[in-house]
Amino acid sequence: MWKEENNQLKRTFEFKDFSEAFAFMSRVALLAEVHGHHPNWSNVWNKVDIALCTHDAGDVVTEKDHKLAEAIDKLL
Repeated sequence: MWKEENNQLKRTFEFKDFSEAFAFMSRVALLAEVHGHHPNWSNVWNKVDIALCTHDAGDVVTEKDHKLAEAIDKLL
């Protein structure tokens, strides 16, 4: 579930192992290119933390972030 906090839309995804987490990140990267909107993220072993905000809107959450979050959820 995505949570809005500190002007970011955040979610942690957990996978079976590093390979699954990395494959997910690859799919998100391609999706981000299509949306022209790129996440702040990190990966440690089987977890991927994603934070979305719109930099050109003053680093706040916008409809652009919600649309990307929804698209990311559809990858699961």
